[in-house]
Amino acid sequence: MIFGRKAVVDLIGVSGRQLDYWATTGVVRPSVKSAAGKGSRREYSFKDLVALKMAKRLKDEGISLQKIRKALAFLSKHFPDLKQPLAELRFLTDGATVYVGRDREKIFDTLNQGQFVFSLALGKIIEELQGELKQFAAPKEEKVRVKGQTFTVVFTSGLEDGGFTVQCQEIPGAIAEGATEQEALDTLTEVLAEHLGQGQEPKAGEGRAG
Repeated sequence: MIFGRKAVVDLIGVSGRQLDYWATTGVVRPSVKSAAGKGSRREYSFKDLVALKMAKRLKDEGISLQKIRKALAFLSKHFPDLKQPLAELRFLTDGATVYVGRDREKIFDTLNQGQFVFSLALGKIIEELQGELKQFAAPKEEKVRVKGQTFTVVFTSGLEDGGFTVQCQEIPGAIAEGATEQEALDTLTEVLAEHLGQGQEPKAGEGRAG
């Protein structure tokens, strides 16, 4: 699966500015497609999302971005076979240093200080992310009233481009898009009101707005 910037921001819970900064500083670079100048877009894989989730968890537990980059530099030097360390290793931290483990026997202190208190299990993070992704991508139905009539509308999330698409079940040709669910719904409501006023159904593909 390929994930665009907007979808990544929503799934990981970071700001767009933070995501861009992590990409440019090498914390987590998109493996599918990197930005190549103004107007270009980054594209992330599921493995990238796991790495981003791990980076955010480390940040939430008190590890600074500088320390995360230092830990990644250590891993790059000692484990050059790892393409995305944050998505391939088990991490442990006490809020002051970062430990990593490839197996139970070998635990490496990437910052050379402190002792670990708890672990950030990779499997748990993957499981959480899969659950969030399933919920994020699942279609959602709502009822909406337009000019005295009730319609069923279905929202879907755009993983690649971000934003939302909403379609009317009773009038399949009525489709709208928006950066948020409310924006998409407001546009669809206008489309339905217009066509109800004209007394005709929109043709397939009409009513789409960005």
